[in-house]
Amino acid sequence: MSGTVELTKENFDQTVADNEFVLIDFWADWCGPCKQFAPVYEKAAEENPDLVFAKVDTEAQPELAQAFGIQSIPTLMIVRDQVAIFAQPGALPEPALTDVIDQARKLDMDEVRKDIAAQEGQGQEGQSQSQGQAQESQSQSQGQSQQPGGE
Repeated sequence: MSGTVELTKENFDQTVADNEFVLIDFWADWCGPCKQFAPVYEKAAEENPDLVFAKVDTEAQPELAQAFGIQSIPTLMIVRDQVAIFAQPGALPEPALTDVIDQARKLDMDEVRKDIAAQEGQGQEGQSQSQGQAQESQSQSQGQSQQPGGE
């Protein structure tokens, strides 16, 4: 698949469920950095046709932005096997985006799921894990989407 897919609250769950690896760009038309990031994102989509590159217009889809706790745009999120493994605000330069994609491809999702299960079992988020930054981002995303009642 080349190009990008526009995500809405109607097609979001299905898109994430049907695809193993989805990159999501949260953006808005009035956002200058979003416009600067758009061609970098489009180029990465062309160079990685095996991945799904999606965009969420935060003005048209405020429910999605709120569900993921998006406070700054652009924000890039990566979802693998229906697990958010990366979320970072800011317009990434092309080399940084390429590096993030490469790191996300190399993640052992079985290990990520074990770490998630261990964290949920202990009720402690944000512990230092062997997965480093990707695990930390995933843990933060979990906290935002599940909103646990307490520590």
